[in-house]
Amino acid sequence: MSTAPPGWSRRLTGRRLAPLVALLPLLLGGLLIGLLGTAERTVGPADELPAGSGVAEAAELADRLPDEAGSTAIVLWTAQEGQLGEEALGSLRELVPDLPGAGPQAAPVPSEDGTAALLPLELDAPTASDTSAAVEDLREQLSETAPDGVTAQVTGPAAIQADLAKVFEGADLTLLATTAAVVTILLVLTYRSPVLWLVPLVVVGVADRLAVVVATHVLELAGTAWNESTTGILSVLVFGAGTDYALLLISRYRDELKGEESRHLAMARALHRTAEAVLSSSTTVVVGVLTLLLSLTLSTRGLGLASAVGIVIAALMVMTALPAALVLFGRWIFWPRAPRLGDPTTVDTARVWNAVGRLVGRRPVAVAVVSSLVLVALALPGLGIRTGLSQSEQFLDEPEAISASERLAESFPAGSAEPARVLSTADEADVLATVEGSSVVSSARTTASGDGVVQVDAVLDARPGTSEAREAVETLRQDIADERSVAGSTFVSGSDASRIDERDGAARDRFVVFPLILLLVLGALVLLLRSIVAPLVLVVTVVATYLAALGASWVVFTRLLGFEALDVSTPLFAFLFLVALGVDYNIFLVTRAREEAPTHGTGPGVLRALSATGGVITSAGVLLAAVFATLGVLPLVVLAQLGVVIGIGVLLDTLLVRTVLVPSLVVLLGERFWWPRRVSGAAALARHAR
Repeated sequence: MSTAPPGWSRRLTGRRLAPLVALLPLLLGGLLIGLLGTAERTVGPADELPAGSGVAEAAELADRLPDEAGSTAIVLWTAQEGQLGEEALGSLRELVPDLPGAGPQAAPVPSEDGTAALLPLELDAPTASDTSAAVEDLREQLSETAPDGVTAQVTGPAAIQADLAKVFEGADLTLLATTAAVVTILLVLTYRSPVLWLVPLVVVGVADRLAVVVATHVLELAGTAWNESTTGILSVLVFGAGTDYALLLISRYRDELKGEESRHLAMARALHRTAEAVLSSSTTVVVGVLTLLLSLTLSTRGLGLASAVGIVIAALMVMTALPAALVLFGRWIFWPRAPRLGDPTTVDTARVWNAVGRLVGRRPVAVAVVSSLVLVALALPGLGIRTGLSQSEQFLDEPEAISASERLAESFPAGSAEPARVLSTADEADVLATVEGSSVVSSARTTASGDGVVQVDAVLDARPGTSEAREAVETLRQDIADERSVAGSTFVSGSDASRIDERDGAARDRFVVFPLILLLVLGALVLLLRSIVAPLVLVVTVVATYLAALGASWVVFTRLLGFEALDVSTPLFAFLFLVALGVDYNIFLVTRAREEAPTHGTGPGVLRALSATGGVITSAGVLLAAVFATLGVLPLVVLAQLGVVIGIGVLLDTLLVRTVLVPSLVVLLGERFWWPRRVSGAAALARHAR
């Protein structure tokens, strides 16, 4: 008979308290969701820009300009065939006075080839939502008034911002529905029960909505910004991690029911055995994601804080409401495969995992070498990774602003659609003269001024999004720095300047966050396992998984999906989630191995742990990979890339690293794996020696 579980787990799952423990968190969660609702997103001028960068300084200055400075939209009229005749140009001139943001002297500017005309407009749109509405209204007006044979499109910074915002219209609902559907399908396939899946899905679903509500209010109180993707990633993380914890608990509960008549005692033992692994795992993830608070970008810090809140809520709900809810039902909840007293346990029935364990036990050196070589081979393509996406490369589906920008570049100076924006507190004449005098500037004009700040838009010769455009921005910045009258008070922003500073900020974040995550995760594992060797082995294997996932993903991106680069944030976010979540599965395996080692020895113990946890951890890994893949439902490249890298990494960790590499290393190290602890009992050591 198993030892009695501790009092706390018996009380939580006992007959008297179980109904209250099951319903109270769900009711309180629903009440908070209804009363608080999601906090409104607060957006500052530099929230998504690296602190201290030129674009961040420019954004702060732009915030001092009067609201009527608005945002620049560029109207592009093109002839559907041939050239724009004088009659068509005359019709366009008559339309201009009715367009929003058109000054008294505004007129369409025809291209040299005669096929197009453009008109810059300063929209009165101080906020992002105002910009989206203004661009939408402008497009409708142009569509209704365009002369026959002429196509009207809108591009420029305002249109790009509006099209980016459109990506996230209804995104939360779409992502939530897709994630819930994926989780439902995988839970049904895992449990092969028409009813059991409902219980964890309801608990995790409430945890997800509660996490979004609480996280946004915590971010608001902390004065930390968040963007449209924050709550999407948060939902995926809560659903993925919460369902993983649920799978682990339910798997242990099923096994305990085979050796215990009372379902309450069976759940108490399952909860006691699972709690340490879930607590250690969730703590590791929380510690990992909180390292994002050191990022230079405020919205990245917001993602770290929100993720930490979400993981805490997911773990608490799964460890309280779920076990109590499950014991309210009888064994029939597992129908049609309800466990009966005396049925063989998972260790005895896991034929596939027993076979894998026998292979690892017989040939640990060969298994370790082959699996390591596989990881190295997958990682090698990662040596050629490039980061940094142009504006046009950020969308999976090309919006009007991007297609119009590309068409505009065929007839006008390449930088007309996305001019560099120069903000300064220096004298307006000096700023304009300095900008116009730069060798990389085609033309420049003052577009706004006020409160001691002047804004100059500079059309560069280089096409936006290219390496030449980035070099042009660097040259313009250097020309400004060399001019005493404007140096130190003048900053260059715009799409290409933002890409330069975001790339540099991301490199700095990786330099700071990567080693810190590893040190914190290593420290958490040392405290959990009270060992030095085991944490080092686990951290090294997780880093190897990340490198292999990045290399394999690069092949997928370049050979199959046609991407030419990764978004600058993809390596950091992928590393963070893969290290934190990858350690989860190793914790599940190793804590079970430590439980088996006193009786069976370290080597046999880890193989028994593999048999016991192989099915549930593989199911959890497949589910987590599928959940992160749902990020691809949003037509934004950075989220699709993040989903692919994490999905491949989780599958590698689940099917290769945790399945064969870690067990083979444990078998090879034997008792030294736990050094300086001694885990195996004397009898187990004697049997192993024989």
